[in-house]
Amino acid sequence: MLNQRHKFKNGQLRLRSWNYSWHGCYFITIKTKDRTSFFGEIAEGKMILNESGKLAHELWEEIPKQFNFIHLGEFVVMPDHIHGILILQHPDSYYLNDSGVAIHRDQTENLSEIKKGGITGINNPMTQDTISKVIRWYKGRCSYEVRKIGIPLEWQSRFYDHIIRNQQAFSRISQYIIDNPKNGKDNSGSR
Repeated sequence: MLNQRHKFKNGQLRLRSWNYSWHGCYFITIKTKDRTSFFGEIAEGKMILNESGKLAHELWEEIPKQFNFIHLGEFVVMPDHIHGILILQHPDSYYLNDSGVAIHRDQTENLSEIKKGGITGINNPMTQDTISKVIRWYKGRCSYEVRKIGIPLEWQSRFYDHIIRNQQAFSRISQYIIDNPKNGKDNSGSR
């Protein structure tokens, strides 16, 4: 059995058989570097956001404005991480081609005419509407805005995701997110 501590050292963070541009609900966790508490503290079972925490919260709410294929589920900004549910649902103007790539209906179906995206070609995640693209935008924008107020925010280089496969899991994870502050440790971090 694989030791959990070394689970991600081989670079295999994502489910290989899953295309992260597919419609679905994703439970996302983004952690700060070294689990540094940049966003506030927990007091009496409630998350008290500081100035950078308020920015992190506001920017998470901005995600659907930046990406019309994303809807938000429950989310919480904790002292050193963020939990949230992102619901990826392409508008009717998109369809999935035979390779599982979301293509805008106005684009040509001739893939040779679609912008290639560097050495990865049409599989470049930054040219597709994926969860990775959303998280990259969020982390970059959040870092930029928080650093403007003099706080040296740094993130872990990756994020964690869990594909939510049914309504029961969606409800359970939503409740976990809601309860996270009261289950955390007062004034000393989070779960």
